[in-house]
Amino acid sequence: MREAYRKRILVTGGAGFLGSHLCERLLERGHDVLCVDNFYTGTKDNIAHLLDSPNFELMRHDVTFPLYVEVDEIYNLACPASPIHYQHDPVQTTKTSVHGAINMLGLAKRVHARIFQASTSEVYGDANVHPQQEAYWGNVNPIGPRSCYDEGKRCAETLFMDYRRQHGLSIKIARIFNTYGPRMHPSDGRVISNFMMQALSSQPITVYGEGTQTRSFCYVDDMVDAFIRLMNTPDELTGPMNLGNPHELSMLDIARRIIELTGSSSEIVFKPLPLDDPWHRQPDISLARDALGWSPSTPLDQGLMRTAQHFRRVIEALQVRNAQSPQAMAQAPSTRSEGVHVSQIADARRARHIDCSNRRQSTSTVLKDPAMQNEPSDPVERADERRKVLGGGDVKEKRDGPIEQREHGNMDSSLVPKGKYHPEEGPDVPEHDHVDPDVEPASRSGRPGKSDNEA
Repeated sequence: MREAYRKRILVTGGAGFLGSHLCERLLERGHDVLCVDNFYTGTKDNIAHLLDSPNFELMRHDVTFPLYVEVDEIYNLACPASPIHYQHDPVQTTKTSVHGAINMLGLAKRVHARIFQASTSEVYGDANVHPQQEAYWGNVNPIGPRSCYDEGKRCAETLFMDYRRQHGLSIKIARIFNTYGPRMHPSDGRVISNFMMQALSSQPITVYGEGTQTRSFCYVDDMVDAFIRLMNTPDELTGPMNLGNPHELSMLDIARRIIELTGSSSEIVFKPLPLDDPWHRQPDISLARDALGWSPSTPLDQGLMRTAQHFRRVIEALQVRNAQSPQAMAQAPSTRSEGVHVSQIADARRARHIDCSNRRQSTSTVLKDPAMQNEPSDPVERADERRKVLGGGDVKEKRDGPIEQREHGNMDSSLVPKGKYHPEEGPDVPEHDHVDPDVEPASRSGRPGKSDNEA
């Protein structure tokens, strides 16, 4: 029998920066945690220390596909959040925000779970109201290079509110302002990670524009505390709610502070301001103070020192790997602010489609083929043997889902479902094959799937 306080909690994007800290905190509170991530920007390193916990489970899955699990609460954090990452594949970014929201809301409706949406201060766009309050509707460019993220998150908020009004779903929406701390991606292009990596590597610190634009930085521990407090509020409090640090700093101020704290000899260099980059970001957290009794408590210098320690370990690990394998290091993420290595992003995109957990059964079907029972141990020979069994081509494993595993994009057309095929994204699912995320599919035995109306 389950303890009354112990919940089954799903965290999408759980291997990312915020998600990994949230998983850690929920485990400390005694809950069962299912971490779902496609590792597009999240890493296994972030949650490696949690894998031995009997209450922790890791699943590789892309939220743009429906997910069928039994949980009590859902924290939907899945979406690349830095401009470098979300602008690399803007269509997929919008899909993650919109399709991901639809799928997670459908799951929450089916299992009667409470659901939390990690929205963003970017819904305010280049705000002409300062500081930003929840009632402000924003000033967003709907067709700019940042729109895939900004408008995707705005649409997700719309979906959450409509599921609340139409289906009575228990929802929570948090608008997250700039957050920093250990486990930030070293090459995500954000202010703190950029400045830290450049200062600790004695590289010039890049400031865009004149450096007078402002941001407000909240330490990750404070932010996770706010997530859990908001999730545990009564149903009547849905949000949106601003979560962040109301203390405002200019880019020049934060750059100088990091140089001083790290003892770096880096100089500050200036580059043109990116398109649609907001001029001000400062949350009005009056609602969070009143409803949650929450405000950030970690001093900036203390949080920056902890973050610097993390990035020192990152740089040391990169140096060790460089010494051991120069060729492997050439393919590693750059420590400069220009962004992650293209090959890393491409690998993550392939993994996103290949390793969706809902398609594992199709792999096991192939492995049960009698012709494959005595496969050679060598990977190359094993792949050749499978090609013979499957009739040649570049398809390594026979799939019954809409996505085929592939290396070069050359696919046996007989294995591809009807519908458009995009080499980078896989075939579109035809309209008549649409899967309703609100309803669990029928079981293999032919028993009808459980609807969201069943207990």
